Amino acid sequence: MRLPILTETEMTPAQLAAHAATRAGKRGSVPPPVQAWLHSPDFAARAQAVGEFIRYDTVFPPDLVEIPILVTARFWTSHYEWFAHRRLAEAAGLDAAIIDAIRDNRDPPFADPRARVIYDYALTLHRTRSVPLCLHEAMVAAWGERGVVEVVGACGYYTMISMTLNAFDVGLPDGARSELGDWP
Repeated sequence: MRLPILTETEMTPAQLAAHAATRAGKRGSVPPPVQAWLHSPDFAARAQAVGEFIRYDTVFPPDLVEIPILVTARFWTSHYEWFAHRRLAEAAGLDAAIIDAIRDNRDPPFADPRARVIYDYALTLHRTRSVPLCLHEAMVAAWGERGVVEVVGACGYYTMISMTLNAFDVGLPDGARSELGDWP
């Protein structure tokens, strides 16, 4: 990583507080993006709280919240984010054929139309930077206004995660290989 990973003995009181809040939260650990953000502890504290909400408290069940996360990781070719969230998506029960299709930029085989609209919305937003009214209305019909806000939030938050991981050159764990091809 291009920024040093701070040990607890090197952290300021504000950094320690952000670190402790992250570890005490639903994640139970301090993931690499937060390790980078600790160099700005106020930013780390605020950003990790948004991330905790996106991962654990949206209207989407655990398997479906992974769809916009994977779409975003793939869009940004964020190797670490893909590596981490592929495993989380599998553990949550998202079909491997869907995950592989997202990885390979193919149309995933969704049986659930509510999962399909999450994918279509996230992919369209990333690719075109807008969403046609008919897709927006389909997302609202499937998930309500809360759902449409939260899918946009997931795409935005994981864009920030992907940019953090890419900008600070966060590598994969030892022995892991990227499924997304060579590092950019």
